[in-house]
Amino acid sequence: MDLTVGAIVEGKVTGITKFGAFVALPENKSGMVHISEVASSFVNDIKDFLQEGQQVKVKIINIDQQGRINLSIKKAQPQEPRQQHERSDRGFAPRQPRFQQRREGAPRGRAQQAPKDPSTMTFEDKLKAFMTCVTRPTARTVRAAADKQ
Repeated sequence: MDLTVGAIVEGKVTGITKFGAFVALPENKSGMVHISEVASSFVNDIKDFLQEGQQVKVKIINIDQQGRINLSIKKAQPQEPRQQHERSDRGFAPRQPRFQQRREGAPRGRAQQAPKDPSTMTFEDKLKAFMTCVTRPTARTVRAAADKQ
């Protein structure tokens, strides 16, 4: 049997560590399954999923330049097809992309608002208008700052 990347082979767990498990492969080779490649669910303790001496089916996901073989148990298992959720049974219309929701002729970006009458403005609106005028640098304030230096 040829041990190449992508091949699925049978192996025997020979050792377990905090970060993964070592698996004996055919042709007197061994590889390691990282803890993130043991199961598709979260693995806190690898001993909850594997025991030494257990036969496992693994997929070879990488062979580095030093000859180390990286294995995956979860990639060796058949993929379950994703289920499409049908929203029409709940009465919802399919959602349109945002660019299709825009009305024709609607202005792009931030629309300019006409100045408000100060007698009808709230205190917060007046403060906001004041702060935008004060914090926005003008040519006069820029020149004054340059003259000070």
